Amino acid sequence: MPMHLEGSCRCGSVVFSLDSHTPVPYQLCYCTICRKTAGGGGFAINLGGLSASLRIRKGKRGIGVWRAEICDDDGKNCEISTGERNFCKTCATALWLYDPTWPDLIHPFASAIDTDLPKPPAKVHLMLRYKPAWVKPQVGRKDETYDLYPKLSLADWHKKHKVWVK
Repeated sequence: MPMHLEGSCRCGSVVFSLDSHTPVPYQLCYCTICRKTAGGGGFAINLGGLSASLRIRKGKRGIGVWRAEICDDDGKNCEISTGERNFCKTCATALWLYDPTWPDLIHPFASAIDTDLPKPPAKVHLMLRYKPAWVKPQVGRKDETYDLYPKLSLADWHKKHKVWVK
């Protein structure tokens, strides 16, 4: 049975829950979008969840959706992301990312989850190409680092590390 997660925004206007096979907060994303919308430490931590299990317990009308503009490195070719970043319209807490390209998945930000999460056995630092100079990643000896995307999906990483919740 997947792990049940409860989450909320900072001001309490939005309260939600969902189920997750992949609740370990191991993946630190340094991309400019995650970092600037949800990452005070220079990165954001995204979890994985089952989109069909998402329940908005309070504040559905208080949720805003933002779709980022994604540009190539020279800034010449840009497009609007299919990813929908959901946030509280009152306090601006980043809540989750949903992308209709993968309709069965939803990616809550670990910072919005109130349930105690499992401690990761290792971490993956991704999108390091975009980290600012002031950020000094704390890479553990078991951690992996990637300039762009990691080799393993959230599900595959959880299975490899034997932390997949059935």
